[in-house]
Amino acid sequence: MRFAADRPLGVAAATVLDYRELARRRLPRQLFDYIDGGAYDEATMRANVSDLERVLLRQIVMRDVSTRDQSCEVLGQRLALPVILAPVGLAGMYARRGEVQAARAAQAVGVPFVESTVSICGIEEVARATSTPPWFQLYVMRDRGYAEELMSRAQAVGAPVLVLTIDLAVLGARHRDTRNAMVGRPSAWAKIRRGLDLVGHPRWIADVALGGKPLTFGNLENAVPGASSPSDFKAWVDAQFDPSVTWEDIAWVRENWSGRLLVKGVLDPEDARRAADVGVDGVVVSNHGGRQLDSVPSTVVALPGVLDAIGDQVEVLVDGGVRTGLDVVKMMSLGARAVLIGRAWAWAVAAGGEGGVRHMLRVLGADIDTALGLTGRTSVTALDTSALYR
Repeated sequence: MRFAADRPLGVAAATVLDYRELARRRLPRQLFDYIDGGAYDEATMRANVSDLERVLLRQIVMRDVSTRDQSCEVLGQRLALPVILAPVGLAGMYARRGEVQAARAAQAVGVPFVESTVSICGIEEVARATSTPPWFQLYVMRDRGYAEELMSRAQAVGAPVLVLTIDLAVLGARHRDTRNAMVGRPSAWAKIRRGLDLVGHPRWIADVALGGKPLTFGNLENAVPGASSPSDFKAWVDAQFDPSVTWEDIAWVRENWSGRLLVKGVLDPEDARRAADVGVDGVVVSNHGGRQLDSVPSTVVALPGVLDAIGDQVEVLVDGGVRTGLDVVKMMSLGARAVLIGRAWAWAVAAGGEGGVRHMLRVLGADIDTALGLTGRTSVTALDTSALYR
């Protein structure tokens, strides 16, 4: 599959980082920092990128690479690229009905979109807007009945994969959100600063705050009043994220979910073995984009240990720090089945809506195609560690 690099937004061959800069200009600071920030001093978030940059590809020449295939199969689904749009909360606050726009872009390119529990657009709205059902991401909640209802709704629209996020027993300290009064009980002055931040972005107000209504959590509308109230959302998080959850709870999920089951948030080889033992279909090596526990390993450092622990027992995917198609090739060369990208598509939808996400995916595809040709590979499924300098 070959991609032409169209040129939306006046940005020639826009990269992920170009979209980040455009998103920074267009979004209120509090929303941009919510996407862009990590936990504590953000060391792990930075390491996700820098450690991946240090992985070196081997340039292999004089091979017949006249035909190159970027497609692969993940959890029984054929993907045009080894890329999945990861669950990102509040995307409908970054662009008008942002989840719908991203899901349409994913479908157009031929990759899955994962609907977040805390999306603005509900699972039904996203499913109506596309002919390919989204995957669905779920947190393990104290209110098991509500979680069962969400799984039922996802199955009703044909979601083939449940992505169970398991690294939120407690919420990491995200200092940018605290400074921006996105969490906690803001002072009167903090509320004024938030208001001035919003007023300073009239284009966002017209397109999203007014044009993108209703700004409610579509999957949680019976539990959380509105996305414009961070304190209400934080109160729900504190009340619902369950620190008592164990691997035994996977059996409860299996009782209520008939599709494929992917657990997201595995870094330690022992956890990977436990996941395989309880019968999940796949794991995502993830540190939540550096948004939970700082000073844990980057995902590219953690990935080999997880693969050594579980081998071919279950499918192993990875996220964290992926900014280019070359990063995708590196992760796959280390053994990942595919990669999930979060911030990359969030920046792109904020900067350019559906067209921005579609273009960003096509640029990743062009990168992958180039890397295949210059590492002497004809398919992403032929990638292994021999494509790297160790």
